[in-house]
Amino acid sequence: MDAREEAGMRDVSEWQLVVESHDIVGEGPTWEPTSQSLYWVDIVGKTVRRVWPASGAVWSRQLDQMVGAVLPRTSGGLALCLQDGIWVTDSDDGPARLLAPIEAADESTRLNDAKTDRAGRLFAGTMAIDARPGAGALYRIDADGTVSRIASSVTISNGIDWSVDDTHMYYIDSALPRVDAFDFDVSTGQASARRTLFDLDPDYGIPDGMTVDADDHLWIAFYGGWAVRRFTPRGRLVRTVKLPVSNITSCAFGGPELGDLYVTSARAGLTEAELAEQPLAGSVFVIRAGASGLRVSRYAG
Repeated sequence: MDAREEAGMRDVSEWQLVVESHDIVGEGPTWEPTSQSLYWVDIVGKTVRRVWPASGAVWSRQLDQMVGAVLPRTSGGLALCLQDGIWVTDSDDGPARLLAPIEAADESTRLNDAKTDRAGRLFAGTMAIDARPGAGALYRIDADGTVSRIASSVTISNGIDWSVDDTHMYYIDSALPRVDAFDFDVSTGQASARRTLFDLDPDYGIPDGMTVDADDHLWIAFYGGWAVRRFTPRGRLVRTVKLPVSNITSCAFGGPELGDLYVTSARAGLTEAELAEQPLAGSVFVIRAGASGLRVSRYAG
């Protein structure tokens, strides 16, 4: 079912409200530069959403499976990371077809966060629906739908991004208070030699989605942490932006100059009292980051 509605803007300190969407688990913001719009998903709500910030118009599409991420395709349409694999459409509203089954026989797992590298390959991770330890993995999905496993024994596969020079892939398993790095070959999509890049203070919250800016700094969303934080590749904290909700899930650069940082959030797990204190939980925000993002890639499949 499709819906269009108007989204108001609220400006408080360093953040603005973009869409008061009340997502159960809002995730995976992805900027679409041609239309100057933002895609994101409500995982548990089984919904893909899109907003045009200049007008405030919002589009949504209801699905029949949980959706971990949505990514525009080079040929048009979308790549949808559903519970059983990568599905593709030729338009926002078009029918979906299964391109790449992933753990399709295991009904206890689902796809979670995903991102495309600058060559158009899709990287997506899985997790157990009950978040049991070590049940997930990280995969690469090439343009022809070929699936390769990159890492195993993952608990909650989350943030993925690449260094400015494409020689490292950064990665977050939210069960671990750290950011990992792989050596990365952008010509082949090979990721190897996984290691700890830097540890994170558990008091920050649970590390979730992330994005890298043009200065090669990492912006990380902290679930339960009320904030997005910016780090150097060596792990030095250089900025903290507080938000009015606790469960911050992910972030992505967008806007005409890629200088706006869009942030998703979640209502899941909050008590009625907490929801009363956080009426904007599950909404989408934008931060004037004082930094700019990198070129957004589409999935080549």
